[in-house]
Amino acid sequence: MSPTLTPTLAIRDLDVSIGDVPILKGVSFEVPPGQVMGLVGESGSGKSMTALAVMGLLPPRSMVSGDIRLQDVAVPHADDAAMRTVRGREIGMIFQEPMTALNPLMTIGDQVAETIRIHTKATHKAALATAARMLERVGLPNAEFPLSRYPHELSGGQRQRVAIAIAIALTPKLLIADEPTTALDVTTQAQILALLKTLVREDGMGMILITHDLAVVAETADRVAVMKAGEIVEQGEVGRMLTRRGADGMVHPYSRRLLADATHAPVRRSKPRDGAPVLVVEGIVRDYPGARHLFSRGAPKRAVDGVSFSIQPGESVGLVGESGCGKSTLLRTVLALDTPQAGAVRVMGEGFTRARGADLKRLRRHVQVVFQDPYGSFDPRWRVEQLVAENFHLLEERPDRVEGRRRVEAMLDQVGLSPADADRFPHEFSGGQRQRIAIARALITSPSIIALDEAVSALDVSIRAQVLDLLADLSDRLGLSYLFVTHDLTVVRAITDRLMVMQAGRIVETGPTEAVFTAPAHAYTRSLLAATPDLARNILALDDTGGHHPRPQETER
Repeated sequence: MSPTLTPTLAIRDLDVSIGDVPILKGVSFEVPPGQVMGLVGESGSGKSMTALAVMGLLPPRSMVSGDIRLQDVAVPHADDAAMRTVRGREIGMIFQEPMTALNPLMTIGDQVAETIRIHTKATHKAALATAARMLERVGLPNAEFPLSRYPHELSGGQRQRVAIAIAIALTPKLLIADEPTTALDVTTQAQILALLKTLVREDGMGMILITHDLAVVAETADRVAVMKAGEIVEQGEVGRMLTRRGADGMVHPYSRRLLADATHAPVRRSKPRDGAPVLVVEGIVRDYPGARHLFSRGAPKRAVDGVSFSIQPGESVGLVGESGCGKSTLLRTVLALDTPQAGAVRVMGEGFTRARGADLKRLRRHVQVVFQDPYGSFDPRWRVEQLVAENFHLLEERPDRVEGRRRVEAMLDQVGLSPADADRFPHEFSGGQRQRIAIARALITSPSIIALDEAVSALDVSIRAQVLDLLADLSDRLGLSYLFVTHDLTVVRAITDRLMVMQAGRIVETGPTEAVFTAPAHAYTRSLLAATPDLARNILALDDTGGHHPRPQETER
């Protein structure tokens, strides 16, 4: 970048406090035109609050000082009326969850056109024509994705493309992307990141990419700033920060810890044991009814097609695949929440699929589940003691109040929490602590196997490392088996013994995890691995290019 080129965004000494609580302290950085600035750090570090300050969307009672300039023009972040002319036209923002960012009652065409009509004098017809061009530019051509579609008729990746089309509709100078790929599978994530990089290069806009994933930063960003407790502790070119060692690379201990946690693999001392499998899945077939028409139904959709596998005591197995491949349907069937059209599931040698009454209750204690969002699976009005003790009803003899409290406190201690936490409510904990509570609830019945449904995908890298260490330790001490259902291949490589790859309802490849990663046999597995952001691979690529990202025309995607 030429030293005389005016930055797209320049922030100088930005301080934000809410009431008497300081949130941001002396934040300063620049975003050059045509470049991506990665903003990384743990939850609560101030990344999203920095973006909201730029957008003028801070909470009430916020006190702001410092200078925010967009192409050398002061951003009137404290004047909401003035900011309404800036948002959408000069600055676009892409939020983490498109389904909550989009209006479910408006068509995708009208939602893109709305931004255009607010900031221009375009007619509805002209705005829809522009919206069609924007949607086509982000990979949603009108022939396949009519403007009349609603958000619920699209996949997660397609909804995120609509959100991007809204953000770029008026070719803003600055694009802010706040965790835009966290909930997406690896293939869709790769497509979205490639699309964002292309838009930045073609339009010459600057972009702030907010993420906790250093692998995504290594693949996408030109510069990176590391935030901790509302301050930027370190910033610089991605190539220098990630590929250099010692004083030439990341210097701050916090930055180095983030880098170490991003590639952390827990130490597992025990191995899967021989003996009868704790879980056997045989020839599972699960169909869903076809779409209902006026006088008939369409052909049924086969979500799971003849899947079979087993899990040994103490074995950790990963199940990966793109969204819509059938992972969640298979998991629901394994947990006896769905009844298959064919096949069976056996737990501890007994039939689980069609068990009822006392038999189903007795077997359920052996199979527990930890969900992606523990807060969503908790009753916010219950204290932790009630949440963890909820599964006592699965035991043959429910403990009395005193014994139940003792067991809950002992379980909280096992997962690294304090026994006194039993008296607190879920909202009083961090995301990582809530996930530990969810694990304690799953463990309280002494299960043989725990299914983890995207249980660590939304966590910061440091918290993820802690939770993976906890799961490995519990497996070693208790002989637990795990079924990891996830789109995050980094996680399954770190924690599982065996990997199953699912495509279109079938298991297309299975084998020891490291063998599948190093020598994948199926083309679909190879495509998943190629699409997965890999920190080590990207650091090598940056080393080979002298610390600079090759431009899109220089690489094949």
